[in-house]
Amino acid sequence: MIRVLVVDDNPIVREALRANLDASGTVLVVGEAGDGRAALDAARRLRPHVTLLDYRMPVADGLAIVTELARLTAVLALTSEDADVVVRDMLRGGARGYLVHGEFDPAELVRAVTVVASGRSWLSPAAATVAAESLRRAQEAAEAGAKADQRHRETQQRYGLTPRERQVLDLVAEGLANVVIAERLRLTEKTVKNHLHAVFAKLGARNRTEAVLRWTGR
Repeated sequence: MIRVLVVDDNPIVREALRANLDASGTVLVVGEAGDGRAALDAARRLRPHVTLLDYRMPVADGLAIVTELARLTAVLALTSEDADVVVRDMLRGGARGYLVHGEFDPAELVRAVTVVASGRSWLSPAAATVAAESLRRAQEAAEAGAKADQRHRETQQRYGLTPRERQVLDLVAEGLANVVIAERLRLTEKTVKNHLHAVFAKLGARNRTEAVLRWTGR
């Protein structure tokens, strides 16, 4: 039997979920809680395999406890909230699955609990769409970052700066003054100035700002 904790601030919802799950013959509801704090206490005491977790609750909502709760039990978010940010944050917080009221029937609820208990994920259509979009955006951001890094490396290689000149210019890019750069690199301030003169010449820059912009490829 899969042991389940039902967490929802609405007692009618809790009763309906208990009835549907207990009727399955494979799932047993071992406890209920009406707020986040009570949910954590119940999870520690009852050690359920799966916890059905609502998002909006008094005392502490689902998002406030999902990470801690996920250390104790597999979390299956079950809520009427389908906003992108809520779905994304609950999944990032550790929820293994996400169901939206109105998008499942009793049989699918039991399947979702069973799948989540086995260590896999289960997402309702709305949650799956959000997860896929989040993954797409993360991939696009990673690809953009990789391209920017590549452009930066190509820019740096083109100017042929010495290792010390690169160090000095990197610190200039951080907004540090010559005297601070000198202290950081254990050089004299005059030596830093000499390196910068060489850097300006190689980059064809008239000042620190132009040098940084060309160095970073912006």
